[in-house]
Amino acid sequence: MKNVLTLLTIFLGIISLSCNQKRGPERTDTTTTGVTTVLCDDCFSPIMREEANVFQSINPDATIHLKFTNEVDALNLLFKDSVRLIVAARDLTPNEVQALKDKKLMPRSTKIAVDGIALIINRKNLDSLITVTEFQNILSGKIRTWNDLRPGSSQAIIDVVFDNANSSTVRYVQDSISKGKIRSKNVFAKENNQAVLDYVSQTPNALGIIGVNWVSNPDDSTKNSFIDNIRVMSVSPYDIADEDNSYAPFPAYLMLEQYPFFRSIYMIITDAPGYLPSGFMNFVGGDRGQRIILKAGLVPSTRPMRLVNIHE
Repeated sequence: MKNVLTLLTIFLGIISLSCNQKRGPERTDTTTTGVTTVLCDDCFSPIMREEANVFQSINPDATIHLKFTNEVDALNLLFKDSVRLIVAARDLTPNEVQALKDKKLMPRSTKIAVDGIALIINRKNLDSLITVTEFQNILSGKIRTWNDLRPGSSQAIIDVVFDNANSSTVRYVQDSISKGKIRSKNVFAKENNQAVLDYVSQTPNALGIIGVNWVSNPDDSTKNSFIDNIRVMSVSPYDIADEDNSYAPFPAYLMLEQYPFFRSIYMIITDAPGYLPSGFMNFVGGDRGQRIILKAGLVPSTRPMRLVNIHE
């Protein structure tokens, strides 16, 4: 009997040790303390850096590690449960939500802003007006040179450059603008948005496709100007583009949907409430985080905007 009791005690001890090993260390982070990693689409890296810096200045015991990648990799890592919070240019589909739930994860998403896809050209290029149809024809290969776009312009072939082959910008252009495969042979991708800016600023015949957050002038409180080393094209939904019917991706035109190439930005989380990832997401979607988005030249999703018409 004594031997039986001894064996039973050892057996229960092994079970208890095994359970403790499976449970792992308990989390100590809260909504305002601890360390977490956030995976972000590179299109939104300027604005998310600012959000993280302000959040950490308010909460000195919190550390937000931002990692920038393309949309495909961000979503893949979310589904592998390698990261619990991402910033992307689309929401999850119903099938994706169900797939995460099947893995015992509870996905939630918050729309944080409206962003624009900016068409940028070299400062020496004066062809700053374009129609939606003309841009579609460039992507399809029907328009190959700047002279095809505007007779009398340069005969140089239009080099269309994206940030990354797997980026949200490429997906948006294929889904919402070209309506399928981009067929032009003069389209290629760099590694990120900064590389697109560098290439366009040095290449007179280039046409860059980039997130508008990258070209907003940080020194302009009105957000009615862009950075100086490139030129941002104005886009018209009409058959012929002129200065009266073409719109640049300024916040007012994004909000009113007059600038045609706009999209929403989402934060997607699979972590439980009450921890640092949810605290950071709530901050970005809250009043202070939304004011940062407005200051960056994007349209906040929850903070009201006031439009003022100025008459001369």
